[in-house]
Amino acid sequence: MNFELDAQQRDFAGSIDAALAAADVPGAVRAWANGDTAPGRKVWAQLADLGVTALLVPERFDGLDAHPVDLVVALERLGHWCVPGPITESIAVAPVLLADDERCAALAGGELIVTVALPPQVPRAVDADAAGLVLIAESGGVSEAQASEQHESVDPSRRLFDVTATGAAWDADVARAYEFGALATAAQLVGAGQALLDAAVDYAKQRAQFGRVIGSYQAIKHKLADVRISVELARPLVYGAALSLAAESPDTARDVSAAKAAAADAALLAARSALQTHGAIGFTAEHDLSLWLLRVQALRPAWGEPAVHRRRVLEALT
Repeated sequence: MNFELDAQQRDFAGSIDAALAAADVPGAVRAWANGDTAPGRKVWAQLADLGVTALLVPERFDGLDAHPVDLVVALERLGHWCVPGPITESIAVAPVLLADDERCAALAGGELIVTVALPPQVPRAVDADAAGLVLIAESGGVSEAQASEQHESVDPSRRLFDVTATGAAWDADVARAYEFGALATAAQLVGAGQALLDAAVDYAKQRAQFGRVIGSYQAIKHKLADVRISVELARPLVYGAALSLAAESPDTARDVSAAKAAAADAALLAARSALQTHGAIGFTAEHDLSLWLLRVQALRPAWGEPAVHRRRVLEALT
């Protein structure tokens, strides 16, 4: 069997990379953190033009009704470039919760950005002040919601809000929406981990210590090799979970949780190694590395702490 991405999926990833490489994403992240969402919305508009925001939207609402693997392809690239906004919530979760709602058309076209709270694992909605629609999903139903108290996140570009239901609930597959949320977050963590690894490798080739570039030291080589192995082992788990979701496998919860836990661990290892490789400059807010370091710290507990997902895997195996 061939588990490689096909040519169309590779081209899709390449198109996303080309668009985001041409955009000032770090600048958009910093602006988003300061309350100016305009640069970030321009990035989202580019993603909409590529079909990213329409991936899981049904075809009857001008969506692509794409395979979950295509979602993972896209969100890994978005994690790699540290795109701001409620990516998991709007691109992966909202289409499931709004499956029969005409607002999916605006979601597909990128005109509507949605954020979601899904207690107890997702008690607050991220970027509710920037979203055009806030949802709260619980007990098998979904309601529109209103944001109230704001809470600071470790990542300044991810503001968290308490939300309260404001209308009647409608039926939706909340359990499946949660699995998509955890999978989408895992994909972003893999992308962020790869970006941090790439940054560390590039910097190790430039930074000199004791008259030699640090990348020539065996200890650094081994550390970065460990990160590469960790990221490469997490990636197939994420794609495997996407296949489970597509097939509605009874093992979906196990597979998604295994992917989320592995991706969280890999991204954390990549973050620590990148910070150690960069040294003191890595601690500065002015260096772009800080954006990825903070994003990883914020995404690790998002859509379920690693301990929660390990527990689900253990329960599935016993």
